[in-house]
Amino acid sequence: MDARLNYFANPTAGKALKYLMSAGRELKALPLSATTQELVALRVSQINGCAVCIDMHTKEAAAAGESPVRLNLIAAWREATVFTEAERAALALAEQGTRVADAATGVSDEVWERAARHYDEEQLTALVLLVSFMNAVNRLNIITQQPAGEYQVGQFH
Repeated sequence: MDARLNYFANPTAGKALKYLMSAGRELKALPLSATTQELVALRVSQINGCAVCIDMHTKEAAAAGESPVRLNLIAAWREATVFTEAERAALALAEQGTRVADAATGVSDEVWERAARHYDEEQLTALVLLVSFMNAVNRLNIITQQPAGEYQVGQFH
């Protein structure tokens, strides 16, 4: 499968995407654990069906210490016993923040309050920025049919 656009060879994409990629690198430094960031990024990407991001974040999560069991169960996190309450709160926020068109109301007060019990304001900010960033990147990759399977850990960071 070939991508519709090669972002790395396209001068227009290069001008804009250097800032987006820079933002992505900055997100890594926010006060949220690497594993939580990767779980959230992976779940958002699964919902959106972004193969290249699923590839990337599965590999990054494994490199950050995630177990194969947790990675395999992320799509069914509600029924899985391997996630903490804080992780469940982050995943619920990520799902509602991704499915805004489905929910029609965005993130519910209940989901927000649950997340706020586990994360301080800086961490909540990091979660919101991460979910928004992932949705943007997923769309860039899906629209142009970026192929998956070749990502190497750390390639974009």
